[in-house]
Amino acid sequence: MDKHYYYQNSVQCVEAEIDFVESTYQDLKGVPARKLREDFCGTAQTACEWVGRDENNLAWGIDLDVLVLDWGHHNNLAELTPHQKQRIKLLNEDVMKASIHQLDIVLAMNFSYFIFMERELMIRYFKNVKKSLQTNGVFFLDAFGGYEAPKELVEERACDGFTYIWEQATFNPINSQMQCYIHFVTDEGVRMDKAFDYYWRLWTLPEITEMLLTAGFKTAEVYWEGTDEKTGEGDGVYSQSKIGTADAGWVCYIVAEK
Repeated sequence: MDKHYYYQNSVQCVEAEIDFVESTYQDLKGVPARKLREDFCGTAQTACEWVGRDENNLAWGIDLDVLVLDWGHHNNLAELTPHQKQRIKLLNEDVMKASIHQLDIVLAMNFSYFIFMERELMIRYFKNVKKSLQTNGVFFLDAFGGYEAPKELVEERACDGFTYIWEQATFNPINSQMQCYIHFVTDEGVRMDKAFDYYWRLWTLPEITEMLLTAGFKTAEVYWEGTDEKTGEGDGVYSQSKIGTADAGWVCYIVAEK
C-alpha cells in the first residue's frame, strides 16, 4: 500500500486547483503568472501540474520531509519531459526560511499552514511569503470550516480501488487545536490506519484574512464555491464573495495580493 498514491487519488485535484490559480491571477493582474512556489509541497503534484501547463512556467516545491520529496521525484517528476524537469526544483527547506524569491505565486494548500497554531507565528510565515513575492505577486491559500469542522467524527468516501477515511479524532474548543487522521482501506479489506496525521489549529476565515492584512498584504479576499441548482452541491466554481453559506462543511480559497 502506497499512502502517497492513495492521497493523490482521493484528496488532491491539482488540475482544478491550477485552473483556479492560473485564471484568478490572470484576472487580477492582466498578465499570466510564470513563477510559482508550492509551500508544504509534499509529493509536488501541484508544482508538476504547473510546469506542464506552459513551456514558460517555472516551479519550486518546498517541504521539510525528505522522504515525501523523494517519492515526488521518483513518481511525479519522473513522468515529466526532460524540458519540464529543467523547470522544476524541489527543496528540502523550512518555509519560514525559503530561499526562492521574486515569485508571481506562492501556494499553501491542503490547509498545511494550519500547523502554525499561534497568531505571531502565522503572521511571521505570512510576512515571509510576502517578502518572497514580486511586486504583482499573489498568495493563494485554502481553508475549511463549517459547523461540523470542530466535531469529533469519521467520514468515509469510496475511491477507485480503496476507501478514503477522514477522522477528526479530538477538538479542544479552548484553543481550537484538533487531531485529525487519514486512513485507507483497500477494496480487499487491507487497512492502513493513520496514514497521515495532522495536529493543527482550526483557524476561522476572519482570523486568517486579518492576519494576512496585518502581515502587510494589500488585500485578503475569500473565494467561495457556487452551488449547482439541480443537485444543491458545490459546482466547482469559486468567485470572490463577502457572504458564505452556513454549511456543515465547506472548503474555500483565500487570495492575498502583495
